[in-house]
Amino acid sequence: MHRAAPKQDIDEAELTVSPPKTQAAGVRAVTVALERAVEEMGVVRTARTLSRLNQRHGFDCPSCAWPDPTGTRRVAEFCENGAKAVAEEATLRTVTPEFFAEHSLRDLAEKSGYWLGQQGRITEPMVLRPGDEHYSPISWDDAYRLIADTLRGLSTPDEAVFYTSGRTSNETAFLYQLLARSLGTNNLPDCSNMCHESSGAALTSSIGIGKGSVTIDDFAHADLILIAGQNPGTNHPRMLSSLAEAKAHGARIIAVNPLPETGLIGFRDPQTVKGFTTGVEIADDFLQIRLGGDMALFQGLGKLLFEAEDRAPGTVVDRTFVNAHTAGFAEYEKHMRAVDLGVVEQATGLTREQLERTARLLAESKATIVCWAMGLTQQVHGVATIEEATNLLLLRGMIGKPGAGVCPVRGHSNVQGDRTMGIWEQMPETFLAALDAEFGITSPRRHGWDTVAAIRAMRDGRAKVFFGMGGNFASATPDTDVTEAALRNCELTVQVSTKLNRSHVVHGRTALILPTLGRTDDDLQDGKRQQVSVEDSMSMVHLSTGRLTPVSEHLRSEVAIVCELARELFGPEHPVPWEQFRRDYDRIRDAIARVVPGCAEYNRKVRGRNGFQLPHPPRDAREFRTATGKANFATNALHWLPVPEGRLILQTLRSHDQYNTTIYGLDDRYRGIHNGRKVVLLNAEDIAALGFVEDELVDLVSEWTNPATPDAAPQERRVSGFRLVAYSTPRGNAAAYYPETNPLVPLDHVARRSNTPVSKAITIRLERHRHPHE
Repeated sequence: MHRAAPKQDIDEAELTVSPPKTQAAGVRAVTVALERAVEEMGVVRTARTLSRLNQRHGFDCPSCAWPDPTGTRRVAEFCENGAKAVAEEATLRTVTPEFFAEHSLRDLAEKSGYWLGQQGRITEPMVLRPGDEHYSPISWDDAYRLIADTLRGLSTPDEAVFYTSGRTSNETAFLYQLLARSLGTNNLPDCSNMCHESSGAALTSSIGIGKGSVTIDDFAHADLILIAGQNPGTNHPRMLSSLAEAKAHGARIIAVNPLPETGLIGFRDPQTVKGFTTGVEIADDFLQIRLGGDMALFQGLGKLLFEAEDRAPGTVVDRTFVNAHTAGFAEYEKHMRAVDLGVVEQATGLTREQLERTARLLAESKATIVCWAMGLTQQVHGVATIEEATNLLLLRGMIGKPGAGVCPVRGHSNVQGDRTMGIWEQMPETFLAALDAEFGITSPRRHGWDTVAAIRAMRDGRAKVFFGMGGNFASATPDTDVTEAALRNCELTVQVSTKLNRSHVVHGRTALILPTLGRTDDDLQDGKRQQVSVEDSMSMVHLSTGRLTPVSEHLRSEVAIVCELARELFGPEHPVPWEQFRRDYDRIRDAIARVVPGCAEYNRKVRGRNGFQLPHPPRDAREFRTATGKANFATNALHWLPVPEGRLILQTLRSHDQYNTTIYGLDDRYRGIHNGRKVVLLNAEDIAALGFVEDELVDLVSEWTNPATPDAAPQERRVSGFRLVAYSTPRGNAAAYYPETNPLVPLDHVARRSNTPVSKAITIRLERHRHPHE
């Protein structure tokens, strides 16, 4: 029996709270994973699917980008949330034209994203024309013709926006950017703009490449692993296995986070004897830092390392590495020595003892890895914060040696591959010149729009077509009311999707839904099975082969959609061999090999046992392709977030039953939240001090002053009906789930130098909730 799609939506009155868990995974995780899979797919389809997940001749997990082991793989090489992601995609539930005939747009717009996603796979192309109240079927040819006619009717190609989700394969991403540039625009925003753009900006400046420098094998050789602003237990659960292995080899692990995250407290690996019994205590130390205090932490540690060098000259600073491979060290040292540790304590909420203990471990470690995720990137000074973390590694010579380096942990399965393949509004001249030489086109050179700029352009009428290759743009982006109004201002919105989401009900004057194959589906082109490739967080590129029979004969692969649209848009005489690419994905990879740096002999290397690793000059040869030709120490003025009187600093986050904007269920069991999502987690003392009581319903009101108009009154945004939950978090800090709290994030509240929305540093006040009838 399969679980029917829910008839009723979320009822927040059923929300319950229990004590947070102290261990992640274990037997319960296995049980939940199998229950969800069988409910969605049935027993046989579940067995066929999970047995191929993350296997060498199977398909890559459509959720996180944590790398696969290079050695022997387990029979069950997946985590609970990976199983949930597969169950969501491989579900036997379907959304047919009859569903759209039954449900009007007004009806669907009132549903939550959870309800929409639970309805199943979309089976046919659908169109919504001006004045329509329901989506109706449209043929693929007519859909392509509608898109092509609209694009050709634009006054400039820059009136079109081509958005990309991290689920997209390398082959699709390469062709998608080729289509956009053949049209004449670099408007290629992607989900990385909202997540790890700060990592790319910081690392490019510091070491010359915007990717992490470690491999999965480095974890077994590390002495010390520092994990900041990241929740592996929910967002990258397979990382816990790597951390447990590191612990077994003697590594010490420090967790830096405002919230105690269960996976970093205890891990019960369900595939080991110890996991079924005692489990593993992952973190040796937990630094419960205040929101926005990370830069202060890294600068304070820098100062303490210099003081340790003074006490034992030649034992802390790696002078050989610093002298041979870095620039800006003298300025950095001067700046660090002037840091006030009293301010660091105030900014971080940590004690001097905690700071000194951490610095001592850094000084003693022979191999250190620093990991981070959106807790660092989505801060106003996220770029500078990551530079400061990198400074500590450069100081100790921890780049380009086993067991050491920078490790930004990407959230989506191929978001890093998208960038490698050219999905960026600012691709360098070398890439564009190679693309033009390969295909005989002339790519535009003017930089395009990232996500925030694209929303502004749609809002202001400068962009008229939005094309979304996967993802859920309306729910993934900040300032929900502004974003939705911007999408509705478009002449045409196109969503290439597997399942329903909020972006299908927030539409342009004309809207298309194009149903596509998922990662699990068998992709046959002219009767020949095709494979796609993806890149993980550590620059490993490998093949992915779906095997499941698609739920509808009308589904088309993302590659086919791009190629067929391009033929309609550009005509058969266009120099790009679109039809050949659709028929044979090896031909796409041959072109990638000639255009994309590091991808020579792509087809041969990607078929190796573990695929292949892209070059990384700092890791491979301590070569730093920066303006100075060396790794650069950054010198940044200290920034942190004092909490205004009567206010709180809010961070948005995921529940355990969620991946990005996809809501699998309503059970955040590690944090003890069940059957609902509208909660705000606060320190119990803050609840009392602000005059509230636990379990009370409140409205959250964000307050933000645009730096460009500092004398203007603060802008305010509101979300309503959130339940107060007492939780272990620093005084003055709060946490709540997205996308429910995305409306609180102003569109212009962005990180400096990366333009990433600042979703981890939102000033809010609480007001008692008033029901609409009051």
